[in-house]
Amino acid sequence: MEDDRKIAETFGLPILEEISSFALVRDRVALIPYLLAKNKKLLPIDQREEVITVAVADPLDIETLEELRLLLNKSINPVYCPHPAIEEGIERCYHQKDDETKRLFNDLEKGAEEKEKETLEGYDLLEQAGQNPVIRMVNAILIEAIQQGASDVHFEPTEEGLSVRYRIDGCLQKRHVPPREYQVQILTRIKVMSKMDIAEHRLPQDGRIKLRHGGREIDFRVSTLPIVHGERIVLRILDKGNVLLGLNRIGMDENVLNSFRKLIQTPEGIVLVTGPTGSGKTTTLYSAIAEINDSETNIITVEDPVEYKISGISQVNVNPRIELDFAKGLRHILRQDPDVIMIGEIRDRETAEIAIQASLTGHLVLSTLHTNDAPSALTRLADMGIEPYLLASSILGVIAQRLVRHICPFCKVEYSPSKQELSEMGIKTSKPFFKGTGCAHCFETGYKGRHAIYELMPMSGKIKSQVLKSQDGQELRKVALSEGMTTLFEQGVDLVVNGITTSAELFRVTRIDQGDF
Repeated sequence: MEDDRKIAETFGLPILEEISSFALVRDRVALIPYLLAKNKKLLPIDQREEVITVAVADPLDIETLEELRLLLNKSINPVYCPHPAIEEGIERCYHQKDDETKRLFNDLEKGAEEKEKETLEGYDLLEQAGQNPVIRMVNAILIEAIQQGASDVHFEPTEEGLSVRYRIDGCLQKRHVPPREYQVQILTRIKVMSKMDIAEHRLPQDGRIKLRHGGREIDFRVSTLPIVHGERIVLRILDKGNVLLGLNRIGMDENVLNSFRKLIQTPEGIVLVTGPTGSGKTTTLYSAIAEINDSETNIITVEDPVEYKISGISQVNVNPRIELDFAKGLRHILRQDPDVIMIGEIRDRETAEIAIQASLTGHLVLSTLHTNDAPSALTRLADMGIEPYLLASSILGVIAQRLVRHICPFCKVEYSPSKQELSEMGIKTSKPFFKGTGCAHCFETGYKGRHAIYELMPMSGKIKSQVLKSQDGQELRKVALSEGMTTLFEQGVDLVVNGITTSAELFRVTRIDQGDF
């Protein structure tokens, strides 16, 4: 940042420490797409006749400024502004303030109090769902969730009313409680958008919503579940603009990255990715596929559902309604002359057996399992009924992963760890630790963004011998550790010591594994 300032001074660019008082920022006028402003760290801040003043964080990015001139068809007057101030300006121009949605709900609640109470039977649900206040509320919630980087939006009817929560960086955060008057209409509006049966309240339903926001196409997977106080709806946000594909972009340690690359470049065998829901397994699989995807390789996937479409590969969507499950899809894939097969998840013995047969007949198979660590994947497959000799001959390696939250850079402070904290982590250090105190940027959580930690267990000769003797997870773990496997917990400790995450976050994410160290 200091280098950018010196460059700006060298070129004689005006230097601004803050831009919130400039006309376009103050009036929240966004002249360029959000992704362009965010990725290039620039923002138009003022406009005078045919000249637009643009705050830039990189004074040498002349190419982007030229693109901006062509986009806006105006002369560009660049000024230098530090990253944090530009980020704040972008937040102001593009993002809803936290209290805007709350204010909308408060205004609607006041209006609702003035109406006479109506019974549920008196509503024309479709008509009520189409009224402007309900559409405004739903749109406001979806826009706010997208802008705050939420992965899921939860609409949960409770005894007190409808609770709206966002899952941000893996943790749920309560945001709003819409007026009770609008509870049914909000849920119905979402069901209409996702093409569900609005008259069905007793059975779970699934649907999808496709929306455009700021030039981006965003998909929502929608699920309803009847509960005691009504219908609970959860929207999974699939924002292609937020997906970073590529093994060198998902936070793998260099040693793990090199070993994993060797596994996925093997022509035949099975590579498994394990971890709980929401730990980034699908992103790792997609990144692996992107790494080996070329015109000479036939890659076919079978997924439930296809989350992100990737150019150059064939993706099959599981559909239980027509009895197209993983096993059936996999059997037909094998007739399509594939080189690489990706299975969204190995859920049962039949799928596991077909996957193993595919790997033994010259195919590379990538898939996921829900286990706590890498060695437990072999135990899980053995529990499904897979013979030990098949595991030893087909599995190339297993990688387990978790996502830990980053300390927010805007409220990051030093502190001295206690002896107990160091003891629980099994380390001795005089270095200070870091934590977030909570601010507007991280919604008072102290965390912003996430970082992956990995545990890779290649199938060495010793591990194969152990599998043939016993498939016990603890015994396999001991052998893997003796061969130098770096555990999830150990990788997490490195992140804590280097000030990327906190010990509290590490214990939250790896609490099942830490007892082994």
